[in-house]
Amino acid sequence: MTEARWDIETDVVVVGFGGAGCAAAIAAHDAGARVLILEKMDADAAGGSTRVSGAVWFDNQDPERAAVYLRSLSAGLPVPEPVVRTWARETARNSDWMRGLGIEVGLAVPAPPEYPDLDGSDVMRGWIGVEGVMGGGKLWAALAGAVRARGIEVRLGAPARELIQHAGAVTGIIAATADGALRVRARRGIVLATGGFEGNPDMVRDHLGLPDPVVWGTPAATGDGHRMAMKAGADLWHMSNMMTLPGLRAPGYTAGFYTAFPHARGYLYLGRDGRRCCNETVALGHGHARIHGTYQLFPVEPMHILFDEATRRAGPIVPGRDVLAVSWAQQIEGYDWSPDNAVEIGKGWIQRADTLAELAPLIGMDPGALEDTVARYNAACAAGSDPEFGRHPRTLIPLTEAPYYAFASAPLLAWSNGGPRRDENARVLDPFGAPIPGLYAAGNISSTYSRCKDGGFHIADALAFGRVAGAHAATH
Repeated sequence: MTEARWDIETDVVVVGFGGAGCAAAIAAHDAGARVLILEKMDADAAGGSTRVSGAVWFDNQDPERAAVYLRSLSAGLPVPEPVVRTWARETARNSDWMRGLGIEVGLAVPAPPEYPDLDGSDVMRGWIGVEGVMGGGKLWAALAGAVRARGIEVRLGAPARELIQHAGAVTGIIAATADGALRVRARRGIVLATGGFEGNPDMVRDHLGLPDPVVWGTPAATGDGHRMAMKAGADLWHMSNMMTLPGLRAPGYTAGFYTAFPHARGYLYLGRDGRRCCNETVALGHGHARIHGTYQLFPVEPMHILFDEATRRAGPIVPGRDVLAVSWAQQIEGYDWSPDNAVEIGKGWIQRADTLAELAPLIGMDPGALEDTVARYNAACAAGSDPEFGRHPRTLIPLTEAPYYAFASAPLLAWSNGGPRRDENARVLDPFGAPIPGLYAAGNISSTYSRCKDGGFHIADALAFGRVAGAHAATH
């Protein structure tokens, strides 16, 4: 391709205007490069997962222990040592880097480790957030402000479609705009920060094995960067890793709701046969739960969630924005869950019946099986012991007050983890381990985590490797 055919020329192109993309653009600019950001969404919906997530990063004050913890979390699926060392070093720099941008940060949540039995978990001292706050879009707003303060050009509504290569090197990119195809030359490199593939049903079925998931975060995460990188010759890593939650699909809304039941424990998880399928109160460690002595992805199967009138009255089954200001449905679409769940029941999102026998056919279950399940569970509550699944006695709250309620809960897919394999410099690698010249990846498109991950790890990774990618692209 001759230079005359380029519409725009710049040094570094960053694809994606979320946390990783902002960090990459800032780092590249501050290293002396001219930078252009391409973002597929418009202003109202830009920001990727960062904008609608908890937007906090873990307080890494000891890189050596952080490296130990990451190795423990990755047991059986080891991350390359150079990547581990860079991750540990750079995540420890996140807070100071943010302060260097003039952004106020502080302790948002004094969170204990989610995997306390693993070596290195003592590194977890809490989660840091902008202005000491979790969620609410504050991190993305602060980073976007730092991008604009530098005069970095951001083209919204310009989804990237294809990488351009010459002699094996990535030299440019094609984006779609209202005026047609835009061909951009990147003299030094392109950073893919396009997010995961949770919004692409085909990729979710192929790589995560979920037939009909509900997305929690941005619908923009459709694997665009994955497909471009693969066409350019990229290898892939840990494509089966993800984070899911129990959730509810709401007709008319792009994303689902996290049914956390923060106010009461009187609920059951039921399989299609009307039987309990697990310990409903198992601790969820950002995608993995300890089940039968090992950490497993959970939940991964569709189920129904059943509760009674006492639980309904106790409070909203979905945390409100005053408690957990996260998710696309709440932050972007602006939905506020009703305080007693009555509005959602009235909408038909949750089925209601005066008896279990009447409720069963509404959710496709055998009445006798459902009645037997609840009777056995209530007997366990009375005995103070759950022989089936070992719920802690304090959580054994019987379901005895009519009416009864239930809803279908497909796994709520928060994000995927895998993508183009990259090295410690965030360079995308081919199947033989060689860097593809000019191509980088950071953020959820290619997260570091092969297996388990603790709270604040994803944002920490996005900021750390966004900086690494931007700085390396700018100077190489």
